[in-house]
Amino acid sequence: MVTDKQVRRLFALINTEKSQEIAAAKAGMAVKTARKYQRLERLPSELPAAVRGRTRADPFIDAWEGVEKLLEDNAGLEAKTVFEFLQRQNPGRFQDGQVRTLQRRVKVWRATEGPAREVFFAQQHFPGRLGASDFTHMEELGVTIQGQSFPHLIYHFVLTYSNWEAGTVCFSESFESLSEGLQNALWTLGKVPLRHRTDRLSTAVNNMIDPAEFTDRYQGLMRSYGLESEKTQANHGNENGDVEQRHHRFKRAVAQELMLRGSTEFASIDAYKSFLRAMLERLNAGRRERLAEEMAVMKELPERRMESAKREQVKVDSGSLIHVDRNVYSVPSRLIGEQVEARLTMEQVEVWYGQKKVAEMPRLRGRQKHRVDYRHIIDWLIRKPGAFTHYRYREELFPTSRFRMAFDLLEEQLGGYRGSKEYLKILALAAKESEVGVDAALRVMLEAGAEPISVKGIEAMLGAEHHTTVRDVEVAAVDLRLFDQLFTAQEVLQ
Repeated sequence: MVTDKQVRRLFALINTEKSQEIAAAKAGMAVKTARKYQRLERLPSELPAAVRGRTRADPFIDAWEGVEKLLEDNAGLEAKTVFEFLQRQNPGRFQDGQVRTLQRRVKVWRATEGPAREVFFAQQHFPGRLGASDFTHMEELGVTIQGQSFPHLIYHFVLTYSNWEAGTVCFSESFESLSEGLQNALWTLGKVPLRHRTDRLSTAVNNMIDPAEFTDRYQGLMRSYGLESEKTQANHGNENGDVEQRHHRFKRAVAQELMLRGSTEFASIDAYKSFLRAMLERLNAGRRERLAEEMAVMKELPERRMESAKREQVKVDSGSLIHVDRNVYSVPSRLIGEQVEARLTMEQVEVWYGQKKVAEMPRLRGRQKHRVDYRHIIDWLIRKPGAFTHYRYREELFPTSRFRMAFDLLEEQLGGYRGSKEYLKILALAAKESEVGVDAALRVMLEAGAEPISVKGIEAMLGAEHHTTVRDVEVAAVDLRLFDQLFTAQEVLQ
């Protein structure tokens, strides 16, 4: 098939070569073809298929009626899927190399005879009017913290006029994450737009039968900053298209920065947050002119931030546990039977009693999960070792894999009850002294394998580590005549 490039070359050569035959030969086409294009004065791409002519028979001419029926019944079918279906229906008739031919035919059919496509209407944006936000998942980028995968989301905020953007690392689409992310964005920006748009997040939008359009907590957040609320229609995420498009470009920018950095590994979450913060500053640097237009018309921030934490009054049950946001957390056993206040932030759960914070732990992600700290209950497990065997949350009482290996070995050496009793003593030692130190001692014992693991052996190893040699320190005597010289020099200067 003759290409546009060949015909352009032909048109140029006709004016420089002695004959049409030479010009056609140099352009790589037959003289007859050269005459046709010289007569038409058009490029191949500018001519209808009937004029260009086919170079080979259409392999799908007999099957096309069935293909059309498939496409009409299922508008979302891809041409490759249809091709594979034809291969199954007609074994040996269609070769893999013919898939591109079918893809071209399907493309033309959709443009000329297929169903109408959804029209997207470009919107006019005004300075300072609208900020849009949403959550976006970041797992696909493969970020790791100290060698461990780091599944997380970004709460992403965008001003639709200037495209100024901000992001906050979070771990769930909770109201606390939304509140913290939105407030972080506004306080970084230093001003407040007129309106805020979100999609139908259950943390913000009431999607139930209740006639209230937005949740009470979300309405409170909007009132605190003087923001008017907008939401998209159900199943119409494209209505929040500004932030959706920025999701794609933001993640692509992060991926590129990670490539330049040469690694997706970070020493800490704070290091990763610093990386994102620096990247956002670079992205926003090119938006200063339009941002200045927005800043001139936006509202001032309130006097202080709104508290993002969710507060719940809960009672500590007999197992030294509290049930918060459909998850279970342990607290110090001295609080059993007391009413405490649980404050859920984006990343932490704080436990308050009598206006004093008595415990803090990382917030669990998801529902029906549990976090039991052995330090909270070990004293009572020592007194009731028989309860350990069938304890519902027993797996939480193995801080590391070496603790689990030690317990299995003790059960094998001493039997179930005695093994559990000895393990609980080791766990109590970890709570009293150092979990890291006990873990290191267990590693040595497990690797050596020469003698049974025991709490006494671990205590001996920890005692050896704590032993230090006292060194004699000699302090040289000060020559007092130096002070006389200083006073003499001062008198001379005066």
